[in-house]
Amino acid sequence: MATNPRIILFVILGVLLLLLPLLLSNDYFMRVATVILLYVLLASSLNVINGYSGQFNIGHAAFYCIGAYTAAILSTRYGFSFWVLLPLSGLASALFSCLLGIPTLRLRGIYFAMTTLGFSEIIRLSVLNWTSLTRGPMGIPGIPFPNLFGMELRSNAHFYYVILGIVALMLLVTQRVLNSRIGRAWIAIREDQAAARAMGVEAFKYKLINLMFGAFWAGVAGCFYAFFASYISADSFTLDEGFSILAMVLVGGQGTLLGPVIGATFLTLLSEFFRGIAQYRLVIFGIAILLTVYLRPQGIAGSSMLFRRYRETEESGIEVEVEEVELDATHT
Repeated sequence: MATNPRIILFVILGVLLLLLPLLLSNDYFMRVATVILLYVLLASSLNVINGYSGQFNIGHAAFYCIGAYTAAILSTRYGFSFWVLLPLSGLASALFSCLLGIPTLRLRGIYFAMTTLGFSEIIRLSVLNWTSLTRGPMGIPGIPFPNLFGMELRSNAHFYYVILGIVALMLLVTQRVLNSRIGRAWIAIREDQAAARAMGVEAFKYKLINLMFGAFWAGVAGCFYAFFASYISADSFTLDEGFSILAMVLVGGQGTLLGPVIGATFLTLLSEFFRGIAQYRLVIFGIAILLTVYLRPQGIAGSSMLFRRYRETEESGIEVEVEEVELDATHT
């Protein structure tokens, strides 16, 4: 450990994150820190789908919504505990992702992306109009605070520690999965699906597992948000929310564990800084994406890209440009 700078850095970062509520006594800053970690969880779950298997999901807000409404309905009507609802909400989102993936995962590129976009709107309109179950546009208020060993978790510091633990668990599990046979299959499919099939990888099966894995953690994030906000409505899960999560992944860097963390932190702080013009939030995010694509196409935390340009002799009159891209999909 003493000779590995990366481990030392992670230990120091972990200690700082644990001590953050003591360093930031301001309740507003603690709420912002909690929201940042919530978006880190959402962006990381989307990155598993977009960054590691090459599927382009732009309707991630649907799984976020399913998890939130599952938790809100079961807690307010049937008294389910927050700790029980965390995995249940994730499983509900994973089930819906399976129902989406079975008929659509054979689609690729923009066709699958448009399918996820439509699915997100179907889910949002369903919760908006199914008043007998979701109370429609009135939303679901009065979601109780979680309890831990008889202590009610009410403050922002309490929720901060809960979401910090969830994010740490998610990143640890994701890293372990990526280093397994399943993770290597995801990366092989992303790089070349035809070649992966030729090597015996069941592309459809592993893409479905990938979609369900990412949706599970989005559902967990939805459960946390429902208890954190104590109120949910369909307005919190619009397409704008899905595009915001996607922007965090693109700016931070796809195919890396660190990328979504940096992207979610940067864009959440940016939106807080420009809170006075919140109606232009997506415009600001769009500008951030354009700058990232122009200055660093692989994202802030993406691995280095080497470009070499060759020009043929003037006699041929042909200009040839060759890009060499070095990508380390599991670089953290």
